[in-house]
Amino acid sequence: MERIADKMSWIKDLVKSEEQMEETGVVDLSSQEDPERFLVEETVEYLQDLKNAFVDASSTFNEMKVSPIGRIKIYGIAKTVADFMLFRNGYRMIFSLREAGKISIKFNFISANYVPSAIPTSQTSNAPLMDEHILEAKVGAFQEVEWSYKGGPIRIDNVVRHHITLFVKSSNK
Repeated sequence: MERIADKMSWIKDLVKSEEQMEETGVVDLSSQEDPERFLVEETVEYLQDLKNAFVDASSTFNEMKVSPIGRIKIYGIAKTVADFMLFRNGYRMIFSLREAGKISIKFNFISANYVPSAIPTSQTSNAPLMDEHILEAKVGAFQEVEWSYKGGPIRIDNVVRHHITLFVKSSNK
């Protein structure tokens, strides 16, 4: 859920802009925000919301699982703004900011050269286990952002349910 403070952050920016104008005496007539920067910020925020939802779902999965084997781990990816990865039994699903307004989801198995496992050698490659999924942002007339997959609208809870289910079923030993 989005907090009220997060929903009203634009007011904070508006107040700062006005205070700066009052202090410097310079009026900024370019009241339009940089659309590219806006879309990058929205994409990072959506990626963070996705990660939080995946953390919640994974925590619930791990708590309900009797055995510690096969628990889902979530890692942030170094030197990125908000990218993250699900990891389980040598399988990984990577969520990354591809460009402003686009989030990439890739799923593959890490080769047996890196992780010892009982997976048959015919499956020990870094080949993707699904086509790359691209989540895309559409910006509306008043800068409302709607996310879609293959042109259809999406909700975070449905994205999480689909990908966690795919991940768990495919990464089961």
